[in-house]
Order: sequence, then C-alpha cells, then structure tokens
Amino acid sequence: MNTATLSTLSPVDTVPTPTAKPLSSALHRACVAARTAADNKGRDIVVLDMRSSTPLFDYFVISTGTSRRQIHAVAEETDAALRAEGDTRLGIEGYEASKWIVQDYGDVMVHVFDTDTRDYYKLEELWADAVKVDWEREE
Repeated sequence: MNTATLSTLSPVDTVPTPTAKPLSSALHRACVAARTAADNKGRDIVVLDMRSSTPLFDYFVISTGTSRRQIHAVAEETDAALRAEGDTRLGIEGYEASKWIVQDYGDVMVHVFDTDTRDYYKLEELWADAVKVDWEREE
C-alpha cells in the first residue's frame, strides 16, 4: 500500500492511501466473475463494458440461474473467486429474495437473475449502448 505524509504530522508519520486498481484488473475480474458463473452452470452470461455509459462502474457481469440454489451458488462462488483475486465486495442486494442478486465490487457489478426477473428488467436493452465483451476470449 502506498503512503503519504500529512503536513500536520511529523515527517516520520504516514497515513495509508488506497492504491487504485488498474483498468485491466477490472476487465480481468469481470472475466473471472463470468467464468465463475459459467462454472456454476449460469446461463446467458454477458459482460458489458460500461465505461462509456456511466462513470459509476466499468463492467457489468450478467447471468441467469435456474433455481434459488443455483443463483446463490453463482453469487457465493463469484464472491469467493473475486476475493481470491484480491477484491472485496462493497455491497450485496437481493440475496434473500433470490430473484436478482447484485454484488458491488466498485468497478465491477455482478448481476445474477432468475429468468423471469431478467426478462422483465432487460438490462442489456437498458444499457444497449454498452459494448459486449467477449469474456471467453479475454481470459
């Protein structure tokens, strides 16, 4: 971790400063999330490059599960895989209802849907200007 000296501290006192993750790291982690969804039988997996659409995050990873158990497995295994990459989940929504679980990793957002909810919200249509990433080739 980088450190910075504050002017109000003595020259030997330092405060940790966060280290920004490189953009290629965000793409790599989005692809790890997509691969993890595939390994857990997620369907219709899409990675969207959101950088030209919003300043809030860089990539969406979207997948569909066929049951509550599978949706939970995809979400839990994705969290474990990204933790192994050194990432920390900042938030999660929808876990109890299991119709749409959203996991926030700062620059990567992971969405795991059931079929009906994905068909209803149509995130790919909502964010149609986002470029689809060929995540299988990116790995």
